[in-house]
Parts: sequence; structure tokens; C-alpha cells
Amino acid sequence: MKLSRIALAGGVAASTVLLIAGPAAAHVSVQPVGEAAKGGYATLNFKVPNERDQASTVKLEVNFPADHPLSSVTPQAVPGWDIKIDKSKLDKPLEVHGKKITEAVSKVTWTADDSEIAPGYFQQFPVSVGALPEDADQLVFKAIQTYDNKEVVRWIEEPTEGGEEPDSPAPVLKLSAAADDHHGGGAADDAKKADAKEGDDHKAADTAASTKETHAAASSSSDTTARTLGIIGIVIGVAGVAFGVLAGRRRSA
Repeated sequence: MKLSRIALAGGVAASTVLLIAGPAAAHVSVQPVGEAAKGGYATLNFKVPNERDQASTVKLEVNFPADHPLSSVTPQAVPGWDIKIDKSKLDKPLEVHGKKITEAVSKVTWTADDSEIAPGYFQQFPVSVGALPEDADQLVFKAIQTYDNKEVVRWIEEPTEGGEEPDSPAPVLKLSAAADDHHGGGAADDAKKADAKEGDDHKAADTAASTKETHAAASSSSDTTARTLGIIGIVIGVAGVAFGVLAGRRRSA
């Protein structure tokens, strides 16, 4: 009887943990496809789970960090959702590839058209961004989720290092160390490889041409030798005939 009570208590405790952990984990988040390296470009997926049993998610607003503006923000089309991009003027223009950028995307909004995120499902909203800052370890994207029953959930609380996770944490993107080729090193290496390949191709072409010329010279030499031997043979043959005629006349005399 005592064992049954202990097992029952353990089961209730485990269920409580699951019930508490479930909602805490089901919040709007952001994850890169691959790595999000400092100074580079990346594709981000904003993952939006539906937390309600009786309502569907019909709108998502993602605010981009103003302290680290991104010069390029390009959302991917999501079937059944309309996309609106808001931009704002920059206090300090950005210098990108020799061009001065005076405004950047401040918010992207997805609104359900003929689709929605039903209870028990989630949806991902991909966005290509760059260049990522080199002087930050993470980016915070405050998000607002709206349900079809007019309920609004604000995922805007910034987590603190070493602290507990907030009730409504904002999506946080962790940045990895800068890649060696994020400023074009990879392109330079590719160019070097292309130059090396081109050089090898030229060498191969020169070798083939030289071989062809050698074969042609050998063939020409063989033809000349054959012609010379033929002429010599004809001369010897004529001389032999002449000698035979003269010998025949002497015998007749």
C-alpha cells in the first residue's frame, strides 16, 4: 500500500514537471540554418508554436534590433501568409560594400491570409539577414503573437545571463565566431583555385599541341624519307635497264 502511494506521488510529480515544462518551452524562438557567424550572412527561422487549445495564431510581428541594424533583411514567402516590411531611418548610416545605407528594416509582420497555425501545430517563418554585427555575441528579436480570439502574447522579455528564463522570453539569436571567409576569403580561394585550374588547362593544351606538332613532324619526315627512297629506287631501276640494253648490244656486236 505504501509503495502504491509512493508511485502515485511520483507520477503526480512527474506530470507536474511536464505541465510546467511544456508551456515554458513553447514560445516563439529563432534558430539559424547552419551557423550565424559574426560579420556574415545567415538564414533565420522564426519558429511559432500555437499554445492555445481553442484558438489559432493568425499574426506574428518580429522587431529587429535597433542597436545592431541589419542592412539586408529578406523574408521568404510563406504560403497563406501576407508579409509586411517596415523600415526606419538610421541615426548613424551604415557603410556596406562602399554604399551608404540610411535606413534598415525595423519590423517584419506575417498575417494569415488563407492559413493559420492551428492548436497543436507550429509554423516557421524564414528570413535571410546580414551582415551580422561583429561586436555582439547575440541579437534579441522581440516578437508579438496574435490569436484569432484577439489574444495578444508579447514575447519581449530579454533573458539575463545566469538568471531564470522569463515568463515571456524574447527570441535570442546566438552568434558564432567570425568565419575566415565572411569578407570574401572564400571567394578569393575559389578564384585562386580557378586560376590554378586555368593554368593546368593551358599546360595541358600546350602539351597536346606540342605532341601534335611532334607527330606531324615525324609524319612529314617519314613521308620525305619514303619519297627519297622511292626516287632512288626509280633511278637505280632506270640505270639497271640502261645497263642491260648496253650489255645486249655489246654481245650482238
